Amino acid sequence: MEYVPRLKKEYQDRIIPALMERFQFKSKMQAPRLTKIVLSQGLGKAVADKKIVDSAVEELSIISGQKAIATIAKKDVSNFKLRKGMPIGAKVTLRGDRMYEFLERLVAISLPRTRDFRGVNPKGFDGRGNYNLGIKEQIIFPEIDIDKIKFVNGMDITMVTNTNTDQEAFELLKEFGLPFKK
Repeated sequence: MEYVPRLKKEYQDRIIPALMERFQFKSKMQAPRLTKIVLSQGLGKAVADKKIVDSAVEELSIISGQKAIATIAKKDVSNFKLRKGMPIGAKVTLRGDRMYEFLERLVAISLPRTRDFRGVNPKGFDGRGNYNLGIKEQIIFPEIDIDKIKFVNGMDITMVTNTNTDQEAFELLKEFGLPFKK
């Protein structure tokens, strides 16, 4: 028997029928889907120290289970002592089974470990059905060993859906178990 992530199976068995009923869809192909999750870190301190980018790429790779890449500056900004081509961040894009596994770990393990956690902000939608979530510390992920951390960095998590309305994306993410504030 082939391995299928729990959230993917739950999406097919429970979430699609619930969304079809709620939005009066005729076909299950109309139901909103999560297409990808992008984890990214902007590292302004990396202008002075290149090791910051290397450690960020390594940490994102550990968190996501997939190799992260360093992002580079597209143009010169003299006020920030930034030159075109300098590494200034890290990102990784998750799709398929890894995306569902990461979302399950985020909802079940990592978010509850956040200090003073009261739920995620429901205002993080961009108007086109995508949701952005900012995390202040990467140490909420159990894969990260706190003793080996040199710098505590935040990260942005972007959940991209195939729908164009925020309402459908909100219902989809709520069904996946993302704890929105009331």
